[in-house]
Formats: sequence, structure tokens, C-alpha cells
Amino acid sequence: MSLETTAAPDRSEEPASAYSWYVLGVLVVVYILNFIDRQILSILAVDIKRDLQLSDGQLGFLGGAAFAVFYALFGVPLGRLADRWHRVRLLTLGLVLWSTMTALSGFARNYLTLSLARMGVGVGEATASPTAYSLISDYFPSRQRATALAIYSSGLYLGGGVSLLIGAKISQVWDAAYPGGGMAGLVGWQAAFLAVGIPGVLLALWVASLREPVRQPDDKPGARHPLHDFLIDLSMLLPPFTFFHALRRGPIAAAVNLLMAAAMIGLAVVMIGLTGNLPQWSAMAFGYYAVFSWASTLRRHDPATFKLIWGTPAFICTALGYGLVSLGAYALAFWSAPYAETVLKLPKAELAFVLGGSGAVSGFLGVILGGRMSDWLRARNPSGRIIVVMFGILAPIVPIWIGFTTENATLFYVMNFLAGMFAATALGAAAATTQDLVLPRMRGTATASFFLATTLVGLAIGPYMVGQISELSGSMRIGVLSLIGVAPISFVLLIYAYRSLPQAEATMVERARAAAGE
Repeated sequence: MSLETTAAPDRSEEPASAYSWYVLGVLVVVYILNFIDRQILSILAVDIKRDLQLSDGQLGFLGGAAFAVFYALFGVPLGRLADRWHRVRLLTLGLVLWSTMTALSGFARNYLTLSLARMGVGVGEATASPTAYSLISDYFPSRQRATALAIYSSGLYLGGGVSLLIGAKISQVWDAAYPGGGMAGLVGWQAAFLAVGIPGVLLALWVASLREPVRQPDDKPGARHPLHDFLIDLSMLLPPFTFFHALRRGPIAAAVNLLMAAAMIGLAVVMIGLTGNLPQWSAMAFGYYAVFSWASTLRRHDPATFKLIWGTPAFICTALGYGLVSLGAYALAFWSAPYAETVLKLPKAELAFVLGGSGAVSGFLGVILGGRMSDWLRARNPSGRIIVVMFGILAPIVPIWIGFTTENATLFYVMNFLAGMFAATALGAAAATTQDLVLPRMRGTATASFFLATTLVGLAIGPYMVGQISELSGSMRIGVLSLIGVAPISFVLLIYAYRSLPQAEATMVERARAAAGE
């Protein structure tokens, strides 16, 4: 399949059809449920901590790396699978899996079983964004893509907000009705997991009815079935297969792979010694080693895709720059409710209603306004979308500082609203930028690579960092305020992305062709 035919279906001038908007609406509903299942842990955290006798660091692991590492790693081969297989079918299967694992979280009796269930949710949810981003990029022209992706991304904030309301209500009603535990001894937080997990299986029937857009067939002679390639891609991430792939590339590649494994093990040992958190740092070391191994193998199997993603500084800096935005956003989304409940002593019902409602509204407004603004700036400046991402990292600083140093509940709620809205503006802009820097056949892989940054940098570190610093300092307030320290790093990365993006996009086909040897 030549690069010319791959690039052809972009249809940048054709307007989106009514059916395109219908598909987008269904995908938003899926994403809302995605984040309800993912974020409901936040409002239940205090009850889970009490019943399972967990520390803040363990809670941070459950809200971050337990989900994020498996979400990120399985997103890589699933993103590649979305580039070649039936995306609607893949999303349907993923929805069934993560909904089932969410329901099974309700039967968790200890830290281990809840961790395993959260890992399963991560694997299932890894199908969502690669398939959705790829479908949206096919259904919407380039000039509307950031807006469409921003609308899809609004499900993140709507789901996150609704999860607080649903989780608090179900757990309180259940505990009031069954003070000693209801059916099978289940308590309120367990019932909440069951209540939000089961409907996803029914939603999968609706998703299965969507039409798959016609794509350029893979006419490479002797092409393997996409599921066969998925298993190969998965083996690129899982030891010891990672070493065998490296060995096939030669003794130098094998030695480099072993050195990377040793470095990650050494880092994990040091950090476990400092923090005492074995699951967090074992998962992080495994995740970063797996990504390194996959990227090294991708370079051999698909040099053009590797060049436009891992070999493009504009892509890497945009992904990492936004990854640090998401670090703060995910940490705030997880810890705002426990902070308000334990530090400000606000009642669970009130904070669930206010934080849930304001989080949904602020995130929705932020991501929609950010998407529209980034499309407007993009039409006038090739790097215009990066300006919106910069705003997303700098603007929340003042609201975070004020909101998490005040004792006034109203001021806390207002500042939390502003911080969430400002951070949300960056998502559509960053996502659309990474899609613009690759060819159409690479979009699923580009999405998976983008989400490696948002998960292995943002979600895996953010909630845990706040929890660990809170635990070490004895102050959850200090833990949250530590998030401000990532802003300068993100800003420097985004400045570089702003400067290098125009040339990277202008030379995209040429660089891919050179890498593929055409």
C-alpha cells in the first residue's frame, strides 16, 4: 500500500454528514460510560480506604497506575488493530469487557482483588479512544476534526462528573437500606460498581449497530489477518517475548533491551525502597520497559509509522506536554472529592453534587471552547492549536493555588471549576495536532501513542504523586499543590512543539516515504 493511496481518503473539503454527527453522539455516550466506570473510584475512595484499610499511596495506585499501565500498554496493539480491523466490532468487545470488570470490582474483598479488577477495566477501555479517534477522523474532515474530537472528549468530563453523583447516591442509599451489608454482604461502594458496570453490556448492542466507514483495503501481497498482527504487537510488549524480538534484530539490540530492563528494575528497586509502594513502581517499570521494547520493534516492522510518531519531535513534545496537563487534571479529578471530604469536612452528598455537576459543566465548556478556539487558530497559524495547549497548562495554576489553600467551601468549589475548565481546553487541540502529524493509516497507532503520554505520564503518575506526597508530608493540601511544579516542564516542551510543528507537517509524506524506502 503506497503512501499516496494511504493519504488519499482524507477528504479535507467534504462536510460531515448527519450520520457522522449521529455516530459522534453514540461515541460520546460510550465515552461518558467509560469515565463513569473509570472515575467512580474517586467518590468511593474514603469508604474503600476505610473498609480495605488502605493508605493514600495505595489509593493513588488504584486510581492511577493499576488502571493506567494496562490501559496504555494494551492501547498500543489495540490502536494498531483499529488501523486494520473492524473498529465498531472492536469497540463493542471492549465495552463488554470493561463493563464486566467494573461490575466485578463490586465483589472485591481486598486490595489485590480490587487492583486486578481495575487492571481489567484498563484493558477493556484501551479499545475506546483508538477506535473512536479513528472513526471520527474518517467521518469528519480535517477542518472540523478538532471540534469533533473535542465534543467526543466532553464525555470525559460529563462521565467524570456524573460518576461522583451516581457513586455517592448509590452507596448512601444502599448503606442506609442495608447497614450491615446487603446481598452477599455487599456494602454501598460495592453496589455502586455493580450499578454502573452492568448497563455497559446493554449499551454494547447499540454500538454494534453503527456502520463501519469504508477504508482503503490493505492490498499488500501476503498480508496477515489483523488479529494475527495484534498478537505479534502484544508480544512486543510482554517479557520475555520483548527480548526475543530484540534478539531477532541482532546482538546489539538485544544488549540494549537488557540494559533498559536492568535500568527499569534498578529504578523500581530504588523507588520501592524510598516509598514502600511495590505495586506502583513495579507497574511503572514494567510499563516504560514495555513501551521502549514496542517502539524499538515498531521501528523495524513499520519504519514509516515509527518515523512520523517516535521520530517526530513535534509529536513527542505535544504528547508529553499535554501528558503533564493530564497529570494535573487526573490528579485533581481523583483527589478533589477526598480532599473536600477529609480536609474541608464537607458532606459527601454536597460535594458529590457540587463537584460532580461543576466538573461536568466546566470540563464540557472547556473542551468545547478549546476545540473551537484551536480550530480557529489553526486556520490562521499552522501551530495555532499549541497555543491552546499552553493555555491549558498555565491557566489552572492560580485557581489550584487559591482553591487548595482556602478554608472557604464556596471559593474552593469556584476555583475547582475554573481549574477544571482551563485544563480541559487543551485536550481537543493536542489530540487533533497528533492526528494531523500522521497519515490516515497511522491514526489508530498515533492515538495509542498519544494516550501513552496521557496515561503513563498523566494518569499513572498524577493521582499517585499526590497520594504519596500527601502520605509523606502528612498533608493532602501539600500533595495537591505539588501539581503546580509540572507546569514549567510542560511549557518548555510545548514551546519546542510550536516551533517545529509547521515543518514536521509539511514534510510528513516525504519523511514517511524516505523511512519506508520508497
